[in-house]
Formats: sequence, C-alpha cells, structure tokens
Amino acid sequence: MNNDAFLILFIAFIAMMGVGPLLLRRLGIPAVISLLIVGMLVGPNCLDVVGMLSRMLGFLGGSSEVVAGHFNSLIDSLGSLGLVFLMALAGMEADFKLIRAARAPVIALSLLTFLLPAIAGFFVYAHFRPEDFPGKLLYASLFASHSVGIVFPVIRELKLSKSRFGAAVLISTVITDIASIILLAVSVQLKRQSIGAAAGARRTLSIFDYVDPAMFGSWFTPVFLLIVLLYLAAAVFVVYHLGRKLLKICNPGEDMLITILLLVILATVLVGEFLGVNLVVGAFIAGLALSRLVQQRISEHGGSLIGRFESIGYGLLIPFLFVSIGMDTDFKAFGAAGNLEIILLTVAGLVVSKVASGWLAMRLAGFNNWHGVAAGLMTVPQLSATLAAAAIGKELGMLDNQFFNAIIILSIVTTLPVPSLVRWIISRRSAAFHESEDEESYPDPMPNAAAQEDLL
Repeated sequence: MNNDAFLILFIAFIAMMGVGPLLLRRLGIPAVISLLIVGMLVGPNCLDVVGMLSRMLGFLGGSSEVVAGHFNSLIDSLGSLGLVFLMALAGMEADFKLIRAARAPVIALSLLTFLLPAIAGFFVYAHFRPEDFPGKLLYASLFASHSVGIVFPVIRELKLSKSRFGAAVLISTVITDIASIILLAVSVQLKRQSIGAAAGARRTLSIFDYVDPAMFGSWFTPVFLLIVLLYLAAAVFVVYHLGRKLLKICNPGEDMLITILLLVILATVLVGEFLGVNLVVGAFIAGLALSRLVQQRISEHGGSLIGRFESIGYGLLIPFLFVSIGMDTDFKAFGAAGNLEIILLTVAGLVVSKVASGWLAMRLAGFNNWHGVAAGLMTVPQLSATLAAAAIGKELGMLDNQFFNAIIILSIVTTLPVPSLVRWIISRRSAAFHESEDEESYPDPMPNAAAQEDLL
C-alpha cells in the first residue's frame, strides 16, 4: 500500500470516528452505539467509504481493491487489539473484595444465564434440524455466549463497576463466556470427528486444529475442560508473580513498564490461543492477575499506571473494536434470509431465555425485579464472539445460510436498542443500583477513570 494513500485513508477514517459520535451524541445516542453506527455506515456493506476513497486515490498507484482490502484488514486487527485492551482493563478494574461480596449473584447468574439460554438454543435448532447433534450444541453455545465488549462499557459508563450488581454481571459474563467457548469447541470437535480433520477445517493457532480428533475418543470434553482450567490457574499464578517482579525492577512511572506489562498480557492471550481458549478469556485473566498489583501501585504512586493503559485503550484502540464490528454487519442479511420462522424463533428464544434467566438469578440472589430485568437485558446483546462462532460453524458446514443470516440479524437487533434500554432503566432507578453501602465500603481506586466517561 502506498504510504501517501494509507495516510489519507487513515486520516479520513479517524475523522469519521471522531466526528460521527460527536454528532450522534446530540441525539442522545451513547458513544459505543455511535461507533457501531459509524462502522455500519462506512463499511463495505453500506457506503463503502474505504473502497470509494481507494478508487479516488488510484492515481497514487496500486489496485484500489488491494488497498481497500489491506486497510480493512488493518482495521480488523486494531479492533482485535482493542478487544484485548478492553478485557485486560476490565480485569484490572476488578475489586477482589467486591468479588467476594458478590459471590452469590455471580454463582446464580453464571449458572442460569448459561444453562437456560443454552437449552433454548439447543431446542430452537432441534426444531429445524433434529438429527444434527453437533449443530444443536453449536447453536446452544451461540445462545449461551455474552458480549463482554458491550456489558463492560455499559457498567463502566453508569459507574456500577464498584457495586455488587455491576461486579456480579461482569464476572458472571466472563465465566459464562468461558463455558460457551468450551461448548463451542466440543461441538466443533464432534463435527470434525464426523467429517474428518482435513475436510475443510478452519485453521487457527489452536493445537486442536493440528491433531487427529479421534485420538481423544469420547474423552475430548473432559480433556479440553482440564486444559482450560489448568490454563486459567497457571495464568493467574504466573502473571501475578511475574508482574510483581517487574514492578520491583522498574521505577515508578517508567515508560518501559507499560511496554513490559503489555507484553505479559499479549503473551498470556497467545498461550491461550494455542490451547484453544478465546482471547477474550486470556486478556481478562491477565488483567485480573495484574489487578492487585495495579491497585498496590496506585496506592503507592498514584493512578498514572492505569491511566496510561486507559489512554491507550479508550483513547485509540477500543473505538476501533466497535467500528470494526459495525463494518462487518451485512444489511443484505435482512433480505437474504428466506426462513422467517428461523429468524423469529432465534431472536425470541434468545431474548426471552436471557432476560428470564437474568431476572431469576438476581431474584434468587436477593436483588429486586429491576435489578433482575437489567441484568437479563445486559446479557442479551450478541456481538463479535457470537459472529465469530457462527462463522466457524458456517465454514465447517454446521450452519447453512438461513441460520447464519439469522445470527447476523440477531446481532443487529440485540446490539443497538438493548444498551440504551438498560441505561434508561438504571437511570430511572438510579438509587436502587448505586448502593451507598457498596460505595462506602469499596471506594473507587481509579482516580483517572472519570476522564474516560465521554468515550464509554
């Protein structure tokens, strides 16, 4: 790609990312949703701004299609890095005292918001394809997954991260995502066993893509579960002790410290990818392991350390995550999906099961009805993890176009309105969500967090 063409494209893209949310904010649209809308409008399935600018810059040399393809790949890569930063920061902001205080709602939410939607997804798919057992497990994993990239910004914007409600929703979301990833891996391996490992399998960094699935026999599920649990335990232990040594070696405020800690986080994510663990889980676990160290450093030397991470993440990379998700949205799916019954059952089954499971879990944990409805709604949006899993299923032949388009439509109709509805509910019942006893017992250790309010 010509350097001049790249510079012009990047400037135009940054301008759209900056100006678009500012204009939409006047309409009361939150920044996260604004970035998604900007991505949808400028993406290749709508206005195709990148392709149009590439053709206009053709006089600089190079094929416009190649230039646009390389630039879109760059945006996707920056979006993936933004997801890593988002999850690492979510882990760093975890309060271990609050985690212990929110134990009951975390357990209830994790179990119910995984089991009930998974069962709903299983039977929705079984209604149309009763003989396809791997496909039923895949649809169950799609229904069970949450979108941490939506849940965490909403909790943070509403200043609920230090409440029992916010901690319960965030932590249970990550736990449920881990369980859904395991279920996804099981369904994929069962499909590969039936079609053969070499029959068009999607290649990733995971070691399971390069071994014969038959070698595990019926023991794949317990073996994979054991590997994931060992990874989680080892990552927390190694990252914590390695980070503590690095903090002793580096001087407070030293620029190299940020680079080294970022290397630790990315290495943890990479090891997880080798073991078939999604980067969402690896980044959160790395951030969680560094949480106590970050809190200690803040109490000793101020909030400059977390402030630098937030500046890099919220100021640059995380916006690319939401824009890239919007760019991948295919509006043609609304007209291409020929089976209206599949779409209706998919959307209705997911929304009802998510809201019902969240409400039931919070009521069992002692919260009121508004807490239950808000918690259930927060688990409804389906974004990158769901779309990525659906793409894997389509590539393996586990999902046909009708089911894949239904998942795309599900992502659109659950991502745009639900966060705004949650904000409305919480703003109407603000006193019930901001428990004074929690704020007094667990003061906000992030002195620079307020500076990021305008983004999320």
